[in-house]
Amino acid sequence: MVKSVYPLKFVRENGVKLGTPCFCICNLLTFLNFDRPLMLQGHSRAITQIKYNREGDLIFSAAKDASPCVWFSHNGERLGTFDGHNGTVWCIDVDWKTQQLLSGGGDMSIRLWDCETGKELTQLERDSPVRTSLFSYSGNMVVYSTDAAMSKPCEIFLADVRDPDQLGESVTRITVEGPKITALLWGPLDHTLITGHDSGKLTQWDLRTNKIITTVEDHQANINDMQASKDGTMFITASKDHTSKLFDMDTLECLKTYKTERPVNSGCISPNLEHVCLGGGQEAMEVTTTATSQGKFEARFFHLVFEEEFARVKGHFGPINSLGFHPGGTQYTSGAEDGYLRVHNFDQSYFDYKYDFYIKIYGFCLCNFSISLIR
Repeated sequence: MVKSVYPLKFVRENGVKLGTPCFCICNLLTFLNFDRPLMLQGHSRAITQIKYNREGDLIFSAAKDASPCVWFSHNGERLGTFDGHNGTVWCIDVDWKTQQLLSGGGDMSIRLWDCETGKELTQLERDSPVRTSLFSYSGNMVVYSTDAAMSKPCEIFLADVRDPDQLGESVTRITVEGPKITALLWGPLDHTLITGHDSGKLTQWDLRTNKIITTVEDHQANINDMQASKDGTMFITASKDHTSKLFDMDTLECLKTYKTERPVNSGCISPNLEHVCLGGGQEAMEVTTTATSQGKFEARFFHLVFEEEFARVKGHFGPINSLGFHPGGTQYTSGAEDGYLRVHNFDQSYFDYKYDFYIKIYGFCLCNFSISLIR
């Protein structure tokens, strides 16, 4: 179900209701007229992360049930599972050629898999749970981070995986002082690394010197997710402080802020339209005490530039933990605490719709003119 959250709205100035709309969006029930979504049921516990491969024909998912899955994106058929972990799988990533899958979990291991056969290529045990993992753009390098636990500090590891046996031969090992890492991204040309922390801090690292370049603290609580734009010039964060923010990849300058009423667990940027999609909802531990309608488990669409929310998509029965746009922008997938993946395909009207920002500009100018006449 999709509903408009911004019907025709009027400006008030000094208590006077003016007749000119400052912003208007057409009927979104037709604008986002989704077909029935594909419901992917294969996990027995909450989804932790989902990823599309580069071509967009496969969806990889991880959950708290220890077995990452791979699915066809066009029909929801499950190809198989990657069996070997002994606990929650917190993070997954697939390389550029869809040849290898990287996964890390609460069993304190990082594992490399063959995507075609599902065979485990190599496994490495660490001293604490592996929270994040990511292939570099080239696919030659991987980075992963471990939690601060059991008197062990939070650490960042980088390794060359052109030979899978080299996963344990870390090129770089960085000890992180202070709040632990909860999300990370490669920077431009794989020369830098951007980490998000449970305090809301963002840190940019120079991988040639292993030194911190800059730190910003625009968020006030845990950063749950970070995802880059298609061109790699920007990235979006999702935070427990009920906001999602758009940052410049080079400078970490905060460009836009998208506000909600609940913690945001994941956010992604459309590859071909100026849209962002956010997911989250009420804390998982409080779900059983509140009605679904109050939990706000919808996927929420915002305009990238104007920060205006224009649609919501319901369906999950728990907080959305991970979101991802298809690389072609033709669909998006959400994974939630209820253990389901929902694949929504956009219809043609979604692509035909043009955001008429001239309405907003025209309305603003006309409102000011009307106010001056009243005065």
